[in-house]
Amino acid sequence: MLTRAQESSKDPQIAAQSGNQKSKVLAPGIEHIQFTRGYKSDKEATGPWLINMLRIDLRQSRLRLVHALDEAVGLETVSSMASRYGALAAVNSGYFRTAGTYRGDSVGVEVLGGKLLSETNNARAAFGLIERAGRQELIFGHLKFAGDISAGASRKLAIDGLNRPRSDNELIVFTPEFHHTTLTEPNGLEVVVRRDRVSAVRDLKGSSEIPVDGFVISTSGAAREWALKNLRVGARVRLNLNLWPVETEAADSWQKATSVVGGGPQLIKDGRVEITNTAENILPSFVSDTHPRTAIAKLKSGQVLLVTVDGREPGESVGMSLTMLADLLLEFGAVEAINLDGGGSTTMVIRNKLVNKPSDATGERPVSDAILVYPR
Repeated sequence: MLTRAQESSKDPQIAAQSGNQKSKVLAPGIEHIQFTRGYKSDKEATGPWLINMLRIDLRQSRLRLVHALDEAVGLETVSSMASRYGALAAVNSGYFRTAGTYRGDSVGVEVLGGKLLSETNNARAAFGLIERAGRQELIFGHLKFAGDISAGASRKLAIDGLNRPRSDNELIVFTPEFHHTTLTEPNGLEVVVRRDRVSAVRDLKGSSEIPVDGFVISTSGAAREWALKNLRVGARVRLNLNLWPVETEAADSWQKATSVVGGGPQLIKDGRVEITNTAENILPSFVSDTHPRTAIAKLKSGQVLLVTVDGREPGESVGMSLTMLADLLLEFGAVEAINLDGGGSTTMVIRNKLVNKPSDATGERPVSDAILVYPR
């Protein structure tokens, strides 16, 4: 059975209006491609779709993953991050909390510069950046998280999360990369650890200062009772944080990844469309409905493809289903690909200018993180 994208590619009216591709080399190894497919009608399946691509050769260019405001929480536009870091081009990246005190907190795994900022979410698809001498490599797959706290000879207690809001009966660890304080309410127990020893125990105070040479253990419920018993001032504390791949054959490669961002679902694996929304606990409607989309792919050539598809603009660009997006990536030679945050977050910036049209009525949306592109 043909997908909608495949059906559309066989429509002569769509084919006639798909020859408007513009391509420009921005720098050695960095090419911008822009084109519109389809045509306006009373049926969404005919389009149109405004598509922007960055085709990147990592032998001549490089990527950098950054978080808004240089912390694990907070929001900033892709344009601002690209300008602040002096990037040639940029796209939005992972999912995040959009409102509240912890807005900008990544909802999914995030590792920046070798530091784990956020745990995984339902072992969803992620990509990692491996730094080698004079070049970079991308790896794709699914990751899981586990962590624990131990004090002396006491039993270990599992960590529920990292740098995120604490719910009832949870143990959350806040690291210096999060913010200068935990931003918590005064309804739990927080243990400040410096140089592997408890330096302060703060009960029912909240928003503890996070030391640059340690971390804060934030607890409630049964975790609070354990902390009161085992984490007294002066106690030696051990923190264990671990990520490991679902695809165990890739474990060695993932250990070398110094930056990781989670998205989901997976779109392409081993050169075939393979959308893993069920395994990642993502609703079928998220796959089948049309939305603005952002994706990252690795091509047969070894190049990287960053893609945005605009949406929610009838007559200009209606957005794609994930099946259509996967077919598009396959057409351009993708062998591995995952979906990133889309909707109003979908943004591509080149030389400090928006080249797509974000769908929010207010314009470009502040987001949590971005993928930056530089010439070498």
